[in-house]
Amino acid sequence: MSLQLNRAVKMNAAARFLSAPRFTLKKLHWFERPVTYRKPFKFGAATIMEASQLFLKAEIETEKGHAIGATAELMVPKWFNKDPKLTLDDTVEQLRHVLTIARDRYLSHDRPDTAFGLHAACHADVLALCAQQDIPGLAAAFGPAQFDKAILDALLRAYGLDVFSGLRGNIAALDARLTPDLADEAITAYLQSRVPPQRVMVRHTFGMADPIESLGETYRKTGSRYFKLKLSGDPIADAARLALIVSELDRHDINYRATLDANEQYADLDALTKLTGMLMNERQFAQFPQRLLYIEQPLPRDLTFTTPLGPLGEGFAFIIDEGESDYDTFPKALALGYRGISSKTCKGIYKSLLNGARAATWTQSGTARAFIAAEDLTCQAGLSVQQDTALLAFHGIAHAERNGHHYVDGFASAPDAEIAAFCTAHPDVYAGPSGLKVRNGAFEIGSLSQPGFASGVDPAVILPDAA
Repeated sequence: MSLQLNRAVKMNAAARFLSAPRFTLKKLHWFERPVTYRKPFKFGAATIMEASQLFLKAEIETEKGHAIGATAELMVPKWFNKDPKLTLDDTVEQLRHVLTIARDRYLSHDRPDTAFGLHAACHADVLALCAQQDIPGLAAAFGPAQFDKAILDALLRAYGLDVFSGLRGNIAALDARLTPDLADEAITAYLQSRVPPQRVMVRHTFGMADPIESLGETYRKTGSRYFKLKLSGDPIADAARLALIVSELDRHDINYRATLDANEQYADLDALTKLTGMLMNERQFAQFPQRLLYIEQPLPRDLTFTTPLGPLGEGFAFIIDEGESDYDTFPKALALGYRGISSKTCKGIYKSLLNGARAATWTQSGTARAFIAAEDLTCQAGLSVQQDTALLAFHGIAHAERNGHHYVDGFASAPDAEIAAFCTAHPDVYAGPSGLKVRNGAFEIGSLSQPGFASGVDPAVILPDAA
């Protein structure tokens, strides 16, 4: 890059950051709603039949006046913290505690700031306070992640912008203060280059408790050709079950692609090597390695960062999910042989965006073939799935795990008025109260381009003043 062009880019980036709107955070409210699953969802060592969904409202004061934004997220037991000493309820109670820690820190930042400025001022303090109470980084990030989404929704509504236009113009004033390996201009270039698709392919989650024959039924009903297959951590048992899955998919002549998710269940690299060896060498898996896109979070998060993948990382693409604890996770993982990291709104929208900029920068520079993957554990019909889908679509990701639409019966326990409001505002996304409108393996997302963070529904419909 020439000196003159470099100066111009930097001046443009600085101007965009300086012009981003500032606001004052006034209030944060939330409530919970129970969600009952229509069938067991087994991942890792946990089996879930119910969970609590968080609904959160943020109120801000901008130069445009008062604005309200909202978000929602499932508080999944035994995912954010897998400590065996904790019960399912303990891990959810920990998330509630994180919310109160984060709320106090966010509200104490009482001067006008940008959206990312507020996050950057509070993020490290929240993680540090949680660490003092033995709360892992993944769980500690849950509070800021929720507040940031609701605040962004309010900010976009205040300025009449949809999320795609707002992020492309860097309304949040995203910069490199938390990612010193990135340059500000690389972040700006990434945001400006995003062109979201009009539809997203669904990667159907196949949990450990799901019957093999349901794969064919799923294909007949939805046309899904992308599948996310859960692993138990036992290489012999996993290979045997994968052989049945491959046989079932082949029996229906599905031109499928798959990802594998171990949810931290593989005890060490030897066990993982045993599984990958069978996938590469056994006859029943002859075509499977070509159809396998990546393997997600095979090792426990602590072991992950002391265990280089070595030759395994050359033969298979691996990604980090539960192992993401802070902004330095992706570079650390890349050095150990990982190629990707998951995007999830429950882990933080700004982490996702900056990791996307990293992946693009590393790939374009020839440093590594890196990528962002779209995963889903906490997204239910309504605000949650819409905001997470908008984020992954902004990245330009073609397919995404969307598991809430089949483990939960559509909008589940949501009030009729709320369901009607979402279905009316987003007829391309939903088939009605039953949930996502999946056709030919995908769903349309054009209606997510409305003012706010991917929601055409007034927050007051979902979060009344009493919340």
